[in-house]
Amino acid sequence: MSGRWTHRPDGSNWGDFGADDQLGRLNLLTPEKVRQGAAEVREGLSFCLSLPLDYPGGNALNPSRFPPELGPTFHDGNPRINFPLSIIDAANTDVVSDDRVSITLQYSTQWDSLAHVGSHFDADGDGVAEKVYYNGYRAGEAVIGPKDYDDPSSTGERAHVGAVDLGIENMAEKAIQGRGVLVDLSRSYGRGRTLVGYDELMRCMEETGAEVESGDMLVLRTGFAEVVMEMQRRPDPDTLHDSCAVLNGRDDRLLQWITDSGIAAICADNYAVEAYPAPPKDGPRPALPIHEHCLFKLGLPLAELWYLKDLGEWLAANDRTRFMLTAPPLRLPGAVGSPVTPVATV
Repeated sequence: MSGRWTHRPDGSNWGDFGADDQLGRLNLLTPEKVRQGAAEVREGLSFCLSLPLDYPGGNALNPSRFPPELGPTFHDGNPRINFPLSIIDAANTDVVSDDRVSITLQYSTQWDSLAHVGSHFDADGDGVAEKVYYNGYRAGEAVIGPKDYDDPSSTGERAHVGAVDLGIENMAEKAIQGRGVLVDLSRSYGRGRTLVGYDELMRCMEETGAEVESGDMLVLRTGFAEVVMEMQRRPDPDTLHDSCAVLNGRDDRLLQWITDSGIAAICADNYAVEAYPAPPKDGPRPALPIHEHCLFKLGLPLAELWYLKDLGEWLAANDRTRFMLTAPPLRLPGAVGSPVTPVATV
């Protein structure tokens, strides 16, 4: 029990890592887990697990998320691209380029912070459910100012997302690194749409020889990001909706396995990790049950739209499933998600 809550959700681990904990299951990335990850480095080969950050392209997958927009910084109204510093001092011979980006933090390859999804829950026992996040932390506020970044002369406040607690900077400070375990669902189920519950996940792990232990990061290859890449920034949402394996968040046995397994994170190459919309269920229920179970109850971060083709093929060819995974997000205080360029080393 902490000063923020007197009741915790059934099946949660609130308080288990301390009253003020903001890392959740990332606490299981101990020095021993980092050493286990390092022990998987035998060949010295590294794999980039990020899509180009302007993929998937457009905003067909999520109408509120847009591709990054690159532009120059300015000096007295002049764009600083191929900018001669002789403008500042005639004696200068340098030419510089300097740019900025407007980016939706969860557009492409990303981490979800624990501030990304909460729930309505009566944490203080007063009989009224409130908006609450992992370990009883409350939501912040969003303040939007009029700053126009395409107009260098405009003034105003920056858009600010008020993740006062549980922001992505906590994950960055943890410097996420340890042992990853690839479960290659695409090898077992191909590219057809397959709803993966506990039974299907166990079958795939048995077929591919994947085993996870407490503190491992579970990495799920479905082939979805490969389909996205093949669409060349012109995603077809109908095709993508019917493509590749996706976790079934309504399967209670799957949720219990996530709890019991002790995994520190789930990283997937698809959009949302789980089926969205989730299979129908009567009565009050989360639209994103795995997000609620992992982010809200367990403090277990989720990652989406990773690119796993090259790593998956190499691991399969070498009869391996484990590797060292290094994947810190941006150290951007208050953000609820972050682009990431994960690196797998084998």
